[in-house]
Amino acid sequence: MDARTRRVELTPAAEDLVRRLAGTHGPVMFHQSGGCCDGSAPMCYPRGEFRVGAQDVLLGHVAGDTPFWMSADQYAYWRHTHLTVDVVPGRGSGFSLEAPEGVRFLLRSRVLTDEEWERIEAEPPLPTGADTADRPDDRP
Repeated sequence: MDARTRRVELTPAAEDLVRRLAGTHGPVMFHQSGGCCDGSAPMCYPRGEFRVGAQDVLLGHVAGDTPFWMSADQYAYWRHTHLTVDVVPGRGSGFSLEAPEGVRFLLRSRVLTDEEWERIEAEPPLPTGADTADRPDDRP
């Protein structure tokens, strides 16, 4: 089977910011949790600073090798969408690496096309935190 259908990507501005943050902090990762306020925004952490849970879903990698994780309950909500991480002016959470830059990451979404959904349904399930315990490159 060919490579997986891409579920998440970055805008050019977000990719540039991720590369700058990685240059400053070393390898980074994204995690999208649930909740209100900043909990509903994609958070960027230094890899190793955030522990991925066994139920978290690895949607894919962005900006080369940057893993993008999502909590299981959020994945249940977003599973029929393609996500694009953008960066916009404003302050988000104090825990996400971009906060001191005066910008925040933001998710934009669109519903998957029927063709994309059919391809995804034919692919193996996405890896979870439990599946990647032996692959330290995918775990924080």
